[in-house]
Amino acid sequence: MSPRATDLALVHAAVLLFGFAGLFGKWLALPAAVIVLGRTVVAAAALAAIALARGRPAAPTWRLAVNGLVLAVHWTCFFEAIAVSSVAVGLLGFATFPLFVLLLERWLLARRWTGVEAATAALVSAGLVVLVPSFDPWDATLRGLAWGVLSGLTFALLAVRSRALAATHAPLDVALWQNAFAALALLAAVALDPAPVAPTWRDAVLIVVLGLACTALAHTMFIASLRRLSAHTASVVAALEPVYGIALALALLGEVPTGRTLAGGALIVLAAVLATRRAA
Repeated sequence: MSPRATDLALVHAAVLLFGFAGLFGKWLALPAAVIVLGRTVVAAAALAAIALARGRPAAPTWRLAVNGLVLAVHWTCFFEAIAVSSVAVGLLGFATFPLFVLLLERWLLARRWTGVEAATAALVSAGLVVLVPSFDPWDATLRGLAWGVLSGLTFALLAVRSRALAATHAPLDVALWQNAFAALALLAAVALDPAPVAPTWRDAVLIVVLGLACTALAHTMFIASLRRLSAHTASVVAALEPVYGIALALALLGEVPTGRTLAGGALIVLAAVLATRRAA
C-alpha cells in the first residue's frame, strides 16, 4: 500500500470512529454532561501521556481555556441530540456546521460569499426543512435537530477559533488543553447537579472506549493523515461522518432511517462536501 493510500485509510478510519461516537449516546444511560465529562477526562489523560512522551507540552493559554468551554458545550449538545431523538438526527444536525463556519467568517472576518457558498447555505436550509416532520416543540425529531444544530454552531465556533491558534500551537497541545479545560468546566457543572447519576462499571468501560478510541485515537489518526493528504481531501472525507454514523446505527442499534431523514441528510452531506471546495 502506498503512503498516500495509507493516509487515506487513516482518515477514513478516523471519520468512522467520529461517527461511531454517536452510538455511545444510546448505549450510555447517563446525562449528556456526565458522558462528555468522562470522554474529556479519558482523552485528556491519553493525550497528556503522548505529549509527555514526546517532551513537555506547551503551557495553556486563556484562549485554549475558552476553546475548552466551547468544546464542552458542543459535545454536550451533540449527545443531548442523540438522547432525545436518534443517532441519525444528531449527526445530521451537527453536519450543518459548514454553514455556520461561513456565517461566522462573514460576521467576524467580513468575508464575502461565493456562489458555491451561497449554494451550500441553501442546501443546508433545505435539508433541515426536509428533516423536520412537524414544528411541534415536543416532537422528538425537532428537539433532537435543535440540539444537533446547536452542536454544529458551537463546533463551527471552535473551528474558527482553532484556525487562529494553528500558527502558534501544536495540534497535540491544542487537543490536550481543549479536552482538559472542557473536563474542568463539566466537572463543575456535574458537581452542581442536585441529583447526580453514578456510572456503573459497564458505563465506565464504555466511557473509556469512547475517550480512547473515538476521541484520542481518532483525532491522532486524523492529524496523522494530513502528512500527505490535503486539507481539502480530509474535509471531504470528514463530510461522510453522518453516513458512517447512520450505517453503524442501523447495523448495531437497529435504527432504520426514515425517507425524510435520508433525503434531508443527502442535502446536508452534499452541502458539507461543497463547502470544502473553498480549500481546494
